[in-house]
Amino acid sequence: MAEADPVSGPGDAGRPVGAAASNLALRVVSAAVLAPLAVLTAWLGGWAFALFWAAAAIAVLWEWTTLVAGRDHRLMFSACGSAIAVAALMAWRGRPIAAVSLVGMGALAALIFAPQRRRLWIVAGIGYAGAMLLAPVVLRGDDADGFIAMVLLFAVVWTTDVLGYFAGRAFGGPKLWPAISPRKTWSGAIAGTLGAMLAAVAVAEISGASRPPAFAGIALLLSVVAQCGDLFESFVKRRFGAKDASQLIPGHGGVMDRLDGFWAAAVIACLIGLLRGGFDAPARGLLVW
Repeated sequence: MAEADPVSGPGDAGRPVGAAASNLALRVVSAAVLAPLAVLTAWLGGWAFALFWAAAAIAVLWEWTTLVAGRDHRLMFSACGSAIAVAALMAWRGRPIAAVSLVGMGALAALIFAPQRRRLWIVAGIGYAGAMLLAPVVLRGDDADGFIAMVLLFAVVWTTDVLGYFAGRAFGGPKLWPAISPRKTWSGAIAGTLGAMLAAVAVAEISGASRPPAFAGIALLLSVVAQCGDLFESFVKRRFGAKDASQLIPGHGGVMDRLDGFWAAAVIACLIGLLRGGFDAPARGLLVW
């Protein structure tokens, strides 16, 4: 959950230097707490990991529904959040199909309780939060390789974010997609992706993987996908006139702000793993080529 603002441009226009430095310090402190917690729960696996990602998914669901429909929809959030919580229990118990079905029930609850003009956006938020929960839990559920798969995801997404942030500030240059996210640059995007590939090779070497180049190829794909996830979240916030999804994480904004890249990368990694390894060995399907 500890991400920098991915692929950022060179500084915040109009922000005082002292305020920018203070914000960076808050980011570092938050990251120093959240990143080790994410790695620890990934190492522990089991209920601790499922609980961590259930909390993240419910927080994301709250931020999404507040962003698109306002705060006066507690019944709808309670129904949808309950579906996410029970889906986490089913995923932890090794019943991913039941977990997916429960996310679908949450979407049905959204159709019933959501205001009509925001109904499709709310349903999309259920899918967003459900994927945030299920993708990492399904991958980590592979006892043999689940932890390494999570380490690879963390290495790719965090390296993409951190190098993208600092390279974007240092080199500037053409904007990646100014209409959606005016601070992100091509220099940051490229630096983040190259760094992610090197980080993935390091994970392969440390873990004893037989084909580090395959890890580099996976990292290339996942880094690009993570940056697309960041751009998508920027589009949603811009669509509803918000700078941050919330202020739950000091210096970082909301949980959704910090997990936009991880969410996208985890979903694609999980799909690759399921296609190649099935529900019995999704992490092996991702890692072994």
